[in-house]
Amino acid sequence: MGMARWMVGAGLALSLTVGAAAAQVATGGAVKDRQAHFLQQGAAFKALLDELKKDQPDPAVISSNAAKLKSLSVELPTWFPAGSGPETGVKTEAKAEVWSEPSEFAQAAQRFQAEAAKLDQLAMAGDLAGVKAEAGMVGGACKNCHDQFRAPPAKT
Repeated sequence: MGMARWMVGAGLALSLTVGAAAAQVATGGAVKDRQAHFLQQGAAFKALLDELKKDQPDPAVISSNAAKLKSLSVELPTWFPAGSGPETGVKTEAKAEVWSEPSEFAQAAQRFQAEAAKLDQLAMAGDLAGVKAEAGMVGGACKNCHDQFRAPPAKT
């Protein structure tokens, strides 16, 4: 009977260890996924801004990148699941305030979503002057969120 208890205890300890390791991999995966999404978002915004600088901007390039930004803006709140913050030990620039101030974070995300939707609408309409003006508003929404919820990048 003692051996059976020991085996059950060892099995439980192993399960907890494997579960903790799986949780760390899952949260580390969430951080890496979040970083990949932000790289996509940044690339789309950069492509749109670069296109706007051209003498003859291509409306298709502007429209596709505006649509990408709108789509990513809707997904953005899902990139921050509980347990994927600085406490994971995985390198992240997300501040703990993302999770400790959820209503403020939601407001910042909604501002970005609203500006990205306006940008997409203007791009679909072919309003180049409107897109140029709204691109500044989108950048401002990004900065607003970064100022509140993103730690400065670590110096390497």
